[in-house]
Amino acid sequence: MRLVETIGELRAEVAEQRRAGAGVGLVPTMGALHAGHASLVERARDRHALVLASIFVNPLQFERPDDLERYPRDLERDLALLERSGAQVCFAPVAKEMYPDGGPIVSVDPGTIGATLEGVSRPGHLSGVATVVAKLLCIATPDAAYFGEKDFQQLVLVRRLVRDLSMPVDVVGCATVREPDGLATSSRNARLSVAGRAAATVLHRALLAGSAAWRAGRGPGGAETVAAQEVRAEPLATLDYTAAVDDRLTRLAAPAPVTGVTGPFRLLVAATVDGVRLVDNVEVPS
Repeated sequence: MRLVETIGELRAEVAEQRRAGAGVGLVPTMGALHAGHASLVERARDRHALVLASIFVNPLQFERPDDLERYPRDLERDLALLERSGAQVCFAPVAKEMYPDGGPIVSVDPGTIGATLEGVSRPGHLSGVATVVAKLLCIATPDAAYFGEKDFQQLVLVRRLVRDLSMPVDVVGCATVREPDGLATSSRNARLSVAGRAAATVLHRALLAGSAAWRAGRGPGGAETVAAQEVRAEPLATLDYTAAVDDRLTRLAAPAPVTGVTGPFRLLVAATVDGVRLVDNVEVPS
């Protein structure tokens, strides 16, 4: 696997592969890689001759400087995981390479997608996601880009970004990878204490309980209520939100009647467990 650190190097690498007729799959990451990231690389490897992964801790996605500083970084470990998973190129730029002026003057507005859920809880976060993803897609010009479904709002945002900006990229959502006890794999899990790690399974339990209530006839509102009750029963967890949505992030439990919604439906949860903020979701059959 080749490590490249500049935009010029990456463009030259992709151009060479294109001349040889290779299709390109991109897996954007912020490092601190785990089995979920490996599954994205493996999915891309099944479809593309060239699999490119990026590792960039994007400062625009962090609303608090201390959160950015605490984000785990272990490039050597990450590179080994990418190579084992089948990536041929890793793009790992420093911030100065991506933002030579210290930050962009022009950024991507996430629109209404950024005005709900994570956009409310983490102001500026989704604009940072949209901006860096747009940059990576322009730099790497992949045929397809791969994202995990755990960050469902992010996935919806990227799909809309590609559609609205007419980018010739297939955005592929990949199933959430879970630990044996149901906890979704996440770079943030490494920051959990032993007690916090045990308590964090409440997110998945809440989603299962809420989706069971939905299927039993209590509807999206009942699903949100049951999931919220489950999280609030865990002493180490502080609930941020539960939300029943469709694939456009339309809130299905809104006070006014919702029309024109489409499936598949999702039940989302966000909570802080032992000082670490976590998100998760499950699909609920229509």
